[in-house]
Amino acid sequence: MVTLFSLVQKGGVIMVPILLLSIGTIACALDRAWFWHRLLSQEKQLVHDILAAARVDLREAAIIAEKAQSSPISRFLLAALQLKQPSPETFRLAMETAADEEFMHMSRGNTVLEASTTIAPLLGLLGTVTGLIITFNNLNIGGGGSNVDLSKAAVGISEALITTAGGMIVAIIAASLLRLFSRLQRQQVDYFAQVGSKLELIYRHVWYEPHFQKNQTFSETKV
Repeated sequence: MVTLFSLVQKGGVIMVPILLLSIGTIACALDRAWFWHRLLSQEKQLVHDILAAARVDLREAAIIAEKAQSSPISRFLLAALQLKQPSPETFRLAMETAADEEFMHMSRGNTVLEASTTIAPLLGLLGTVTGLIITFNNLNIGGGGSNVDLSKAAVGISEALITTAGGMIVAIIAASLLRLFSRLQRQQVDYFAQVGSKLELIYRHVWYEPHFQKNQTFSETKV
């Protein structure tokens, strides 16, 4: 069985950066997969608990969100819940600001995947070129000799094929992961907007408007 070390050895020097890119891609994939698994497995229950508490007591809702600050959706909702008697506009602005920060954290690993998607095929192409150069040098075309050592020529061809395949494999995996994580992030943008609108509606209907109407009625009575 051909081992990874033998493939790197046959692929030449160009296989080293390709291997490093593959390691970075795998590490990023594992980190992001764990991040999305925790996020998606917890957020629906957290949102249900926080919104249910917000209808009764905003302070209790803030406590629930504060206890689960490891979740992006909790930090997003806590940004508004921790304010003291804000206007609806300030309430919404706090959530929008927190959402922007959370979306930046969600895309943290995309830079590595984008680099792998772009650089890996170019390294594979470079390996193809260097492998062909080695092949032609070993063939000694135009050298006047009648003997051609095909085993030496095969070394260059092997290097060209291995680096090309390695670069394409890394790029395909990285591009697939980048597409998957970007789609999950777009879904979170929609979900955050939906949840934020629900919380803002609760705040307006249950807490702000009755309090505002009560103060307005009190002022008219006093006059």
